[in-house]
Amino acid sequence: MTEENNIHHLAWFLAGLGVGAVVGILYAPKSGRETREGLASGAREGTEYLRNRTQQAAEQVSALVDKGKEHVSNLVDKGKEQVSDAVDRSREVVDRGRAQWEEFVERGKSLVTDQTTRVTAAVEAGRQAYQQNTAEPPEH
Repeated sequence: MTEENNIHHLAWFLAGLGVGAVVGILYAPKSGRETREGLASGAREGTEYLRNRTQQAAEQVSALVDKGKEHVSNLVDKGKEQVSDAVDRSREVVDRGRAQWEEFVERGKSLVTDQTTRVTAAVEAGRQAYQQNTAEPPEH
């Protein structure tokens, strides 16, 4: 039951208790002492009823709070799991990127070494051709 229903029921109970007390006093074939004892007994029963209903309401609120705590705890656990998964995926992406970067650097080094070798060979061939052309007199 919702708290609004509980309040509604309590209001009707109290109204019924009041009407019952008035009708009981008006139509009671009892003496004043018996009537007072009956009213006191009814008041004690009403107090006990209210005490029981209050205890039930407190237990329901406590159960709802516990359920809410459990729900929040589940959400926190799920959030931690999602963050952990995201961190793991990020590490994988960084590791792949690092591996690709290292591969590109190695390719670049290899390309520079190849080009250096070719340029050195071309320079050396040019030097030798120059030396041959300058060392030998032209034949006529």
